Amino acid sequence: MEILSVLGAVMNMNQWLVLAMFLVFILFLFRGVPVAYALVGVALIFALLGEYVLDPNRKLIREYIEFSTTGVTYQRLFAAAGRFFGGVVKNPVLVALPMFIYMGLMLDQSGVAQRMMRSMQVLFGALRGGLALTIMIIGIILAASTGVIGASVVLLGMLGLPAMMQQNYAKPIATGAIAASGTLGILIPPSIMLVIMSDQLAISLGDLFMGALFPGLLLGALYIIYIVVYGLISPHSMPIPADHEPVTPRIILRALASILPPFGLVLLVLGSIFFGLATPTEASGLGALGATLLAAANGRLSYSVIKAAARQTLNTSGFIVGIFIAAGFFAYILRRYGGDDIIKGVVLGSFDNPYMVIGFILFIIFLLGFLLDWIEITLIVMPLMLPVVSGLGIEVEGYGVVGNPTLVWFAILVAVTLQTSFLTPPVGFALFYLKGVCPPGVTIGHIYRGIIPFVLLQLTGLAIVFLFPTIVTWLPAAAYAK
Repeated sequence: MEILSVLGAVMNMNQWLVLAMFLVFILFLFRGVPVAYALVGVALIFALLGEYVLDPNRKLIREYIEFSTTGVTYQRLFAAAGRFFGGVVKNPVLVALPMFIYMGLMLDQSGVAQRMMRSMQVLFGALRGGLALTIMIIGIILAASTGVIGASVVLLGMLGLPAMMQQNYAKPIATGAIAASGTLGILIPPSIMLVIMSDQLAISLGDLFMGALFPGLLLGALYIIYIVVYGLISPHSMPIPADHEPVTPRIILRALASILPPFGLVLLVLGSIFFGLATPTEASGLGALGATLLAAANGRLSYSVIKAAARQTLNTSGFIVGIFIAAGFFAYILRRYGGDDIIKGVVLGSFDNPYMVIGFILFIIFLLGFLLDWIEITLIVMPLMLPVVSGLGIEVEGYGVVGNPTLVWFAILVAVTLQTSFLTPPVGFALFYLKGVCPPGVTIGHIYRGIIPFVLLQLTGLAIVFLFPTIVTWLPAAAYAK
């Protein structure tokens, strides 16, 4: 017991318990336990620990180390379950979630991306790196009309990678371009991550959608610039095909015609929000209807397609809602052990400059992206950071019309940071989505080498948004000023 006394002098018991909760949760994930089960399991373990081991009436540890469980019991934990469930299913913001998921899945079935790939491949065929540029532009368009990362990466991989290999592209640049462009959908609205952030931070979803548009396009522009420069520096990595067609007005018109349907869908969804014609929830319904009509117009709509899209929407939405409820259990026990105050004290005590505190938070989130999925980080870390950021006193210019410009700016910074989590091993889901559709000869090593420059570009974009908050706040301010 002398060891416990020594440890208690360095950290109080509550700090150890909060740290242990996160470590046990990560251990469960690496053991293959599903996220929702891991969150609830950790909550139950530490509720039982607080009741039967650390109870004030028991002196096994209490007499050596001071701590406070503030009434942690498993009965109270399960009594709060109904509140966790009701808070999720009654949340009007989350109604948009299944609609946006359905819209992305239905657009994936509509054949729009295949048409764009064929026409734009001919348009950019005479340019060095034309295939990579085609992938980037299609990735940006899909990001603004789907927001489903898995579907975008798989679709771009199936459409673009065989053509790139046939044209003798270097494998790292080919795989890196596909993985990076496919992840833009998590940032460019409509994004399901922004829907969840809106709920967790209690800020306007419309503000987040409008605030994320320019940072998302900024990342896309950085990717395109990199492709062009890389083609000039290393021309053998992206050779021009010998049999490319000359660009004619007909080819240009065909490419524009292939872009119009998804662009019209983007205008329908985002335009209705930006111009105040619909709320984000209403716009999600318009997007789902528009994607269904596009599939019908292309002859791709059938009962089996609707059934498959609806089933996958249900599975994905149920998975996210399950994690929402499980995160409520985890957060309840964490707060009972004083986790909010402990984390707030650690973060605020790290630096005196509030902007350095923001940078430190983003650095922590970037590191967590190597180990955790964006959903866990958003649901667990974001609520803990809310009081920290709110208390920093940072004033971001919102022109008087954005609800909470500082929180909107912070949320977009986190969103850009979390985009790297799709590309950073060992939990980079975009890497495994892409590997699943890679032709023989493309290894995971090629993919890892290919994503390194794009992660650096993402961090560059993050730095630009950090230094110039107006990139985030100008568009929502301009929209509301009308």
